[in-house]
Amino acid sequence: MTSPAILFVCLGNICRSPLAEAALRAEAERAGVAITVDSAGTGDWHSGKAPDRRAQAVALRHGIDIAGYRARQVTVEDFTRFTRIFALDPNNLAALRRLAPADTHAELALLLDLLPGRAGEGVADPYFGTAAGFDKTWRDVHAAAQALVARLQG
Repeated sequence: MTSPAILFVCLGNICRSPLAEAALRAEAERAGVAITVDSAGTGDWHSGKAPDRRAQAVALRHGIDIAGYRARQVTVEDFTRFTRIFALDPNNLAALRRLAPADTHAELALLLDLLPGRAGEGVADPYFGTAAGFDKTWRDVHAAAQALVARLQG
């Protein structure tokens, strides 16, 4: 059996989804779970750019360097390359459903659906806020990463 392949998707791929990617990579490595992880955005205006400096800072505070990550836009191939695609909010989930080919086998869901009592919620976009918003985003994506690793182990 091949290892799960997880894609996280937000709007620009410079804040929430790279933090979710980093959190899952770290949790999977800690737990010894083999997994493929990536992130992307539904928009293309940040393609090729590094994550927001505030996202980099919060990741570094948790021992993870994401400076080498580069934003990219979701492609049709992602729907066959990944087994699960998690949107970071309902608007991006709707965009993914519009982009998905009819024959996709990828499971599409909201990331916070993994957390009890959080189904249907989106991870707040910290881009237009302060650095504190990035800490809240980290808490959400880290909790979801822990839940996902536990589910993959079970």
